[in-house]
Amino acid sequence: MLRGLTKAGLGTLEDDKQFVELAAEYSFQTVDLDAKDFIEAYGKEGAIEILQTNNIRIGAIGLPVEWRSSDEVFSNDLVKLAASAKAAKDLGCTRCCTYILPSTDFNSAQFMSLAIKRLRICAEVLGSYDIRLGLEYVGPHHLRDTWKNPFIWTQKETLQLIDAIGLPNVGLLLDSYHWYTTGLSSEDLTNLNEQQIVHVHINDAADLPVEDLKDNDRLYTGEGIINLPLFLRSIKETGYSGPISQEVLTPSQPKESSDELIRRSKAGFDKVFNKI
Repeated sequence: MLRGLTKAGLGTLEDDKQFVELAAEYSFQTVDLDAKDFIEAYGKEGAIEILQTNNIRIGAIGLPVEWRSSDEVFSNDLVKLAASAKAAKDLGCTRCCTYILPSTDFNSAQFMSLAIKRLRICAEVLGSYDIRLGLEYVGPHHLRDTWKNPFIWTQKETLQLIDAIGLPNVGLLLDSYHWYTTGLSSEDLTNLNEQQIVHVHINDAADLPVEDLKDNDRLYTGEGIINLPLFLRSIKETGYSGPISQEVLTPSQPKESSDELIRRSKAGFDKVFNKI
């Protein structure tokens, strides 16, 4: 498995070049970033050179399509997808990810129909560029009634959605915070196979009742109470060998420098990975 970073929890980075260089300096192997923006900033050859010089891969890009809103918004965003997918492929990235909120203002049945249709369209576009689509269920309890109607917040339901989409390049984005806040076990992970996992996020949780944990108040890897070595060992058992990307959502921007925050992240990764 590859040690990776997202920008979440890393403070104010100057640009993607600094992100890549700092990740390499602290022995990370992948970064999640917008491949299209990266190429626009440095050119295709320049972006490839930055990655290769630092021995860094792009772990995943985010889905640049707002599929949870109106038909007009979805259609307008969809035209961006091919260019983003091509940029990702040009830089050797094979993963694209999006999240599923656990409640919605749409009627639940109507939204399920929309989700299947829209995510299938996105997956078809991505598939033509050899890119997989990872779907992330969101576990924190407070989001289950933030909007009018309940939707998906479990791994089982997300797998059912993936089955309904019916395309081989669609799978799970697993997140340690969501695994913990939905009360899942090691077996829930080991029962998966490698092909069902597209990408993985890692972070930690405060010592609070699970129903009180907020989605945007996470801790850095190894600084909380989640059994992260068990989480990683269980994923490793499936055969997954891809990126494990830290994503630390916080209520406000951290005050430390990006250099300090990535150093802190490395210490947490060392602590957790050494126990696998």
